[in-house]
Amino acid sequence: MTRRARPRLRLGLRRSSSRTDAAATRLAVLLGGAGVLHFVAPAPFDAQVPRALPGSARTYTYVSGAAEVALAAGLAAPRTRRVSGAAAAAFFVAVFPANVNMAVLWLRSTRTSTAQKVGVVLRPPLQIPLITQAWSVYSRGPR
Repeated sequence: MTRRARPRLRLGLRRSSSRTDAAATRLAVLLGGAGVLHFVAPAPFDAQVPRALPGSARTYTYVSGAAEVALAAGLAAPRTRRVSGAAAAAFFVAVFPANVNMAVLWLRSTRTSTAQKVGVVLRPPLQIPLITQAWSVYSRGPR
C-alpha cells in the first residue's frame, strides 16, 4: 500500500464511523423519548398489547418502556453501542406484532378517525428502516 492510499482508507473509515454514530444517536433519541412516554402516558401503549398475552397490559408497557430507555443508553455510549444496535434490532422485530395488532384493532374500530387509521397502517412498514438502522449500528460498529 502506498502512502497516498492510506489517508483515503482512513477517511473512508471515519465517514462510515460518523454515519454509524449518527444512526446510533437518532435511534437513542427515538428510543429514549418513546421509553419515557411509556411511563408518562402509558394508556396508548397499553392498548397496543395483544390481549392474548398473560398478565397486565400495563406491566408490558412498563417493561417495554424500560427496555427502550436501556437501549437508548446503550446506543448513546460508544462502548456498548454495537451490542445495543443488535439488541435494538431484535427489540424492533419483537414489538412488530404489537404494531400489527394495533393496526388491526384500529382498522376495525368505529372510534378511530381515517387519519388515525392511515397512520396506524403506515407504522408497521416504518419499522423496517428502524430495524435496518439498528442492524447497521451493530454490523458497522467497531469490533
